[in-house]
Parts: sequence; structure tokens; C-alpha cells
Amino acid sequence: MTLIEKKSFDDQKRVTLIDISEATGIHRATLSRILHKPGFNTTVDIIDRLCTYFKVPVEQLIEHVPDK
Repeated sequence: MTLIEKKSFDDQKRVTLIDISEATGIHRATLSRILHKPGFNTTVDIIDRLCTYFKVPVEQLIEHVPDK
């Protein structure tokens, strides 16, 4: 289950990228890139805002994948 699905279940309402954008101040297009482009390079500030929004530690939001 993704964090968006979990938040939707917990809040008993569908959570959209627009909802997340409005709550975090992160542009919707940036959220879409993060969601749909694996390896998208973002900033620590955005990661921090998403951790705060979803109420999760950073390791639940991102994963380190070493180079091959």
C-alpha cells in the first residue's frame, strides 16, 4: 500500500496530488514527477515536507538504491 493509499484509508477520503500540494506547498507537477519518474532528483526540503504530511520517517518515503 502506498502512502497516498494509506492516508486516503486513514482519512476516509480520497487524497489527491492537489490535496497534498495544497497542504505542503509543493507544486502538483513536482509531486507528479516524484510519483511517476523513478529516480527523480528532489530536494531535502520537499522530502521533509512530505515526511511531515504523511507523518512518517524519511526511510518510509525514500529508498537508497546503490549503483550497479
